Amino acid sequence: MGRGRVQLKQIENKTSRQVTFSKRRMGLRKKAHEISVLCDAQVALLVFNTKGRLYEFSSESSIENVLERYERHTQAVQLVGADKEQPRNWSSECFKLTGRVEVLEKSIRNIAGHDLDPLNLRELQGLEHQLDTALRRIRTRKNTVMNESISELQKKAKALQEQNNVLAKKIKDQQKTMAEPLHPPLQKHLAKILQVSTWALQSNTRHKD
Repeated sequence: MGRGRVQLKQIENKTSRQVTFSKRRMGLRKKAHEISVLCDAQVALLVFNTKGRLYEFSSESSIENVLERYERHTQAVQLVGADKEQPRNWSSECFKLTGRVEVLEKSIRNIAGHDLDPLNLRELQGLEHQLDTALRRIRTRKNTVMNESISELQKKAKALQEQNNVLAKKIKDQQKTMAEPLHPPLQKHLAKILQVSTWALQSNTRHKD
């Protein structure tokens, strides 16, 4: 006699429920991994426990890649069926957006180094790769900004040096001009003026006597 169909219902005992959740979650994760490997499929798995904790699996390096493909597919389907003017399912939209926010928040916490215990080796390696890529980009941008700052300072230093050279040349020219003797014709002219002035002074003196 065959076994009857087992009726599914919620497990009342919290401890048993948690144990069953862990076992079934790992089994579900294993099946998702198997179908991704055997069938070369992209798989994304999201599971929330009763406390709202998120467990995820992705066949890609990041679950966001699969979710973005799902969103593009959904948008394409909506565009094809837009002419039917079907009412939009706002509940479904809200659910998708909420799941998206949860995934992004979890990704931010992981990048900050929090909530790493549930991650497996592949997820940790993917997170490490993301951080390495981000760090390389930050260092490249930092070096670019530093080089631009150094180049700008060098231009300013060169301009100041050129200004100093111009001022030094002007000062040198002025000092040279002041040190040069008077031109001979000018000396003769001044001597004549001095002679005439002396003669006039002597003449005035004699008239007074």
